[in-house]
Amino acid sequence: MLFLRRRWVPAHTRRRVPMSTRSQLRFVQRVEQTGETDGSADRVAQVYRHSDGYPESVLRDLAQLKELLDATRAERGPGYTAATFVFLDKLSTVNLYLDGDPGRTIDAAQPADLLEPDNMEHLDQPLFLLGHGVENPADGIHGDEEYLYVVELPTENSFDEPTEWTVKVSGHSTFPRWEGPTDEAFEQARWQFHGPLEHALEEIVAEPA
Repeated sequence: MLFLRRRWVPAHTRRRVPMSTRSQLRFVQRVEQTGETDGSADRVAQVYRHSDGYPESVLRDLAQLKELLDATRAERGPGYTAATFVFLDKLSTVNLYLDGDPGRTIDAAQPADLLEPDNMEHLDQPLFLLGHGVENPADGIHGDEEYLYVVELPTENSFDEPTEWTVKVSGHSTFPRWEGPTDEAFEQARWQFHGPLEHALEEIVAEPA
């Protein structure tokens, strides 16, 4: 009997209906500059997310990502962190493969079956194959995004105890878009929040009393 184990899908995203709220996220690790110029620069990995880019969704996903990396001691800088963010995000939408068909299931012990083209021919541009992009930070943004995020990772050794993440959340469309200088969007954005991730969850995501 084939089945989809619940642990595949994050609790807060299970059965969600994606909304086309586009966003870009930069995962940044500051590089300590020395007195002598050595050509080093901040390490940056940038990700495009096509759906569910509003702060309540993105911040919850970042919190889940950090919890997983802390528990597994698997944080390894911006590139790895961005890749894991995309991986978890794709897992949260893989249930769309089922397409409402009760006879179509996924064997959690053999997830590679999902990748067989014959098992996906009923789908048209599935979100878990699309919906994300690995971006060149120098190119800015596409221009149709509604939110920008910066996730500042600690500079400590990855094998040290887990440390705090700082996040920046833009205001809604408060940066150059479309015909504007989108390569400067992150530099010109107005930020509605800048502080620890846990504080962002309290201020932006917390349910009203």
